[in-house]
Parts: sequence; structure tokens; C-alpha cells
Amino acid sequence: MSKFYVEGERRADKVVDLFAAVAPRYDLINDLQSLGLHRLWKRRLVALSGAAPGKRALDVCCGTGDVAFALARAGASVTGLDFSEPMLAVAKRRATALGPGAPGFGVADALALPVPDASFDIVTVAYGLRNLADLDRGLAEIARVLKPGGTLAALEFGLPEWAPWRAAYRLYLRRFVPAFGRLFCGDADTHSYILASLDRYPAQRGVDQRLKGIGFRETRIHDLLGGAMSINVGIR
Repeated sequence: MSKFYVEGERRADKVVDLFAAVAPRYDLINDLQSLGLHRLWKRRLVALSGAAPGKRALDVCCGTGDVAFALARAGASVTGLDFSEPMLAVAKRRATALGPGAPGFGVADALALPVPDASFDIVTVAYGLRNLADLDRGLAEIARVLKPGGTLAALEFGLPEWAPWRAAYRLYLRRFVPAFGRLFCGDADTHSYILASLDRYPAQRGVDQRLKGIGFRETRIHDLLGGAMSINVGIR
């Protein structure tokens, strides 16, 4: 168990502490632990979102901005929100370098988004749903801010159905991924958190059921890497 994973009221505070610890090396570690594949998965996420000129997109739990910048490159008008100020500092530095047309970034809690109802054509989330203190409340907030007919696309760690691959995947998360935290952040718990949080996350099929339960239609699951990663898509 990671010291950054707790249940209950302190969950959000611990997640803030976690991302403050990993922010300076977050992008580098993602490249290393996924062998760069996370960039392909994020491009797939943006393609499934339907991002295009004239669309308004909200990237929730935007982190250092990878998905927000990809949405902007597709022509969408983009807002990125996250409650980790160190992660947002990285995103804002990247946005300054891009100049006009870059996404706008701000601090916000995904459980209480500071935007009006039916404001966005697209909501994306990359590696954020698993970190929410209340997943159902977070999905309800996403539904609230989407326009009718709007698209949610969420990329997250998944649960492979094939038992041998699931066992190998969990072994990698338990034995090898914490080494990235130890090496680059000085604390293995920053990355042992991934498995601890995944153990309590309903994964792609559970998220699909929740989306259907709150009125999303045409829900789809796109498994990546044999289900080790997944993208949930739904129409509001």
C-alpha cells in the first residue's frame, strides 16, 4: 500500500501531495514506464473525442497539459483544469511557449467544476478518474458540463480480461513501476500508488456501467495494450 493512497475525506489531500512530488519529472517518467506509448494513447483519446475547429473542449485533471495541447492542435478551443498547482505550472509554461491558440489553464476540483451547465462539446480525462475521491460525483459533474450530444472520452489504467496477462501486468505495477518513483522522485510510494488506486477502481467495464446509469448513450470501451489501458467513450 502507498502512503499516498487513503480512503475517505483525506483522499484529495493525499493526491495533491502525490502530484506535487511527481510534477517535475512526471512527463519523463510517463515516457519511461510506458516506453513512450502513452503519447499514442493520448492521440487516440483526442481522435475519439471528435475534437475539431469550432468545438469547445474541457480537459479535466489536465496535469501538465498533454491532452489539452493535442485537443488544441486538432482545432478545438480548450480549457484545462486541475487541482495540482505544481502540475499546472508545467502546463502554463508550455502554453506560454506556444503563444496564441494555446489552451487556457486553471485550478479546479473535478468534483465541483467552476463552469456552467452544458458548456462544452467535449470533455476529456487522462489518468484522472482513478484519482477522484468520489468517482460517481466526478462523472456526474462531467455530465453536467457537457452539452446534449457532447462526448466524454476518458483514458485510464484498465483491467485485462485474460488472466495470464492480468497477472503479468499487476506484477509489473507492483515490482517495477515503484522503482521509477524511487529513482526519479526519491520515494517508491509515488508510483506504488498506481496499483493501490487501481485495486479500488472499477476499471473500464465498471466505468461503462456507471456512464450508462447516468444517461450516457452509445458508450464504448476501447481496450489498449490488451486491456492494460482503456478509453471509455460516451455521448451525453
